[in-house]
Amino acid sequence: MSRKSKRSKKDSSSEEASSPASPPLSAEPVPAPAPEAGSAQAVQVSQPEPHAAVSDKPGDPPEPVAASPGEGAWAAARIWFSAYRVEVLLFLVSFVVLASFSSQRFLRQSAAPHFIYQAQSWMEGRLDVDPEVLPNLEDWACVRVVGGAKVRCEGRPLPTDRWFVSFPSFPAVAMLPFVALHGYQFNDTSFGVIIGALAVALFYSLLRYLAQEGESPRNRNENIALALILAFGTLFFYCAIRGEVWFSAEVMGVALTCLYARNAVRAHRPVLAGVFFSMATLTRTPLLFSGLFFVLEALCPGPDRLAQLRALSSHWKPAARKVGLFALGAAPLAVLAAAYNLYRFGRPGEFGHAFLYNNRVNTDIDRYGLFNLTYLQRNLEAAFLKLPRVSLHPLELGYDPYGMTLLLTLPLLVFLVIPKTRPRLHWPLWLTVAVCALPGLFYQNTGYMQFGFRFSLDYTPYLLLLFAVGGWALRNRWVQVAVGLGVLVNFWGAAAFHGYTEYVRNW
Repeated sequence: MSRKSKRSKKDSSSEEASSPASPPLSAEPVPAPAPEAGSAQAVQVSQPEPHAAVSDKPGDPPEPVAASPGEGAWAAARIWFSAYRVEVLLFLVSFVVLASFSSQRFLRQSAAPHFIYQAQSWMEGRLDVDPEVLPNLEDWACVRVVGGAKVRCEGRPLPTDRWFVSFPSFPAVAMLPFVALHGYQFNDTSFGVIIGALAVALFYSLLRYLAQEGESPRNRNENIALALILAFGTLFFYCAIRGEVWFSAEVMGVALTCLYARNAVRAHRPVLAGVFFSMATLTRTPLLFSGLFFVLEALCPGPDRLAQLRALSSHWKPAARKVGLFALGAAPLAVLAAAYNLYRFGRPGEFGHAFLYNNRVNTDIDRYGLFNLTYLQRNLEAAFLKLPRVSLHPLELGYDPYGMTLLLTLPLLVFLVIPKTRPRLHWPLWLTVAVCALPGLFYQNTGYMQFGFRFSLDYTPYLLLLFAVGGWALRNRWVQVAVGLGVLVNFWGAAAFHGYTEYVRNW
């Protein structure tokens, strides 16, 4: 190194040493030069961050101050609402309309609050229901032990007879926290309206998820319209405003079906799909067969399903893992329900209809069983052939309490038979509809008393999903006619149907 460069380096270091230290940071803002006249540029004044502490040491960055719990919760709520604002608005609109049509029912417990009595019995530490407090004898299971065997009660009830709810028990589980607060006085009607509004929001969420995943071509407005069609253009409308054990289970089954299907698509969340599947099955037994949807999505999601099935012989582990996780999610509630049924009725798969006390269907059950080919004709009539009753003298429009054709209560069904497109989900949805619907057609009961064929509500979400992926535009004139007819007919059902509550209270 040359002597000259050494000298320049030394001079530079001496200048750095002799320069004064930088002044400490001041809390006072430094005034900025005034902008030129006519300039549109805003002058930004240096200020401390609102959530930052000013350090005492020069050169240290400001330390962030944690937001208060209230501020954090409010920020999280705003983020959640911005993500789900459509679901929230659908819930509110559906709740207002359903509550309005529920009318005086909304303010009172229904006349068939079976799930409330089951939940209260659990709260009291008993698995049966106290016969001294039963509100009626409609559709209760009565078990009598004769010669060591459990049989249905006949004749006058005995003190040793035990009474149970003759339906799957998950709705009673859902009501437990509220029954713990209100006891036997809990209002199942308003609870059903809330669950109904929630089901509408969940169905929209399912539609939105399918659109995001490329499974459905529908935009946001079309998905909103389809959710509102479920709410007010299907049998869901009159079922959601009534309470009562039969209709409460149907409505809750729809909500749980939406949660199950959302997690079952492409089998992407097998454990959650299994959990919601078990909840749905223990709400409405026919939904047991909807498990086929997950199995198809796990084993052969498509598009070449036959090739995927053939490949399972050598590449079975990924599919087996998904099915195993699904079973793991479903197992806890399934095991509990089987044990509960075994304790009550002596059979793990019996939910109580073989023990119905003094019921009009007992003769058929004793002769043919719960399921038989004999029942097919009357169920097909209730589902597809029965029409409204029209009287001219006097002029009157009535309905048959045994059923009404789905072509009137769900006219969109016509477009499912002639879809414009058959995307990946076309066949899994159709097969799920088939396996859920067929057992009901061989069942001993058509659903009496009812408006329409209410058992179809078990697979109505899948039918509407078929329409969503089927390619028919909601702006099509004939589609709009069908939607309008469905809304009109189901408006009539919501306003005119008189069921057990009206019968008991003479409304």
